[in-house]
This record gives sequence, structure tokens and C-alpha cells, in this order.
Amino acid sequence: MTVADRLAELGLTVPAVAAPVAAYVPAVVTGRYVYTAGQLPFVDGALPVTGKVGAGVDAETATAQARVAALNALAAVQSVAGSLDRVARVVKVTVFVASDPSFTGQPGVANGASTLVGEVFGDAGVHARSAVGVAVLPLDAPVEVELVVELTD
Repeated sequence: MTVADRLAELGLTVPAVAAPVAAYVPAVVTGRYVYTAGQLPFVDGALPVTGKVGAGVDAETATAQARVAALNALAAVQSVAGSLDRVARVVKVTVFVASDPSFTGQPGVANGASTLVGEVFGDAGVHARSAVGVAVLPLDAPVEVELVVELTD
């Protein structure tokens, strides 16, 4: 089964790569690895949710937004790899969560990204991860996701 087949089975499509909001590119390849820039949960060029998790954005909504941001990160990978079928494994997922100072559920929010990657890639989607609470993210996004993936030859 191809990754495209798996995405279709999940009812997902890889979106167009989100336009950078500053001076960077969405992803770069070095050797066999792709590093994505932080991807926000854009849908059709806009953020459907803004604000801090734990103060205006609940954890469930933020988890869903982390899933969207991870799908955008896959779009960035695809843009430089040519095909997601070239992904040998997902090495690392980093999820930044714009958090109210009292919010401590960053790992649960990050599960939105981790679960998506696992559903799409199966065993090749098992990865190391960091879930980081931050004061604010670009454009007041609640989450931002970065991926490091290894490509096949």
C-alpha cells in the first residue's frame, strides 16, 4: 500500500505546501534526511484557531490542530522528496504548544501529531519526540510542528 493509499483510507489529503511567513523554506534535504521548518496548522491559507492552550484554546482543539500542522509538515516533506513513499522512517517530531503558564498537558497535545504520523507510516512512523510549551507562536497559532525524516535512496 502506498502512502497516498493510506492517506485516502484515513480520509486525508496532503495539502499544498503552506507559504512561508518569513525568510525561510518549508523543508530542506541534507544527505538522506529532510528537516522541515515549523509548520503551523493552516487550512486553506488561514489559521482556524488562535490563542493559548489552557486559556481560550482547549487541549482537545489543540490536539486536532497539531494533527493539521503535522499534515502540513508532510506536505513540506513531499515538496522536497517528490513522494512520501520515499520516507524510510520518521526520526523526530517536535511540537511547540503556545501555553498558558498553568497548562502542563503539552505531551497530550503533541499526540495529535504523533498519532497522525503513526497512522500514515505505521512502524516507519515510530519516532523520538519533544513537546515544548512556549509563550507565543507565530501569528498566535496554538501549535507548531517540525519533522525530521529519513529518505530511502
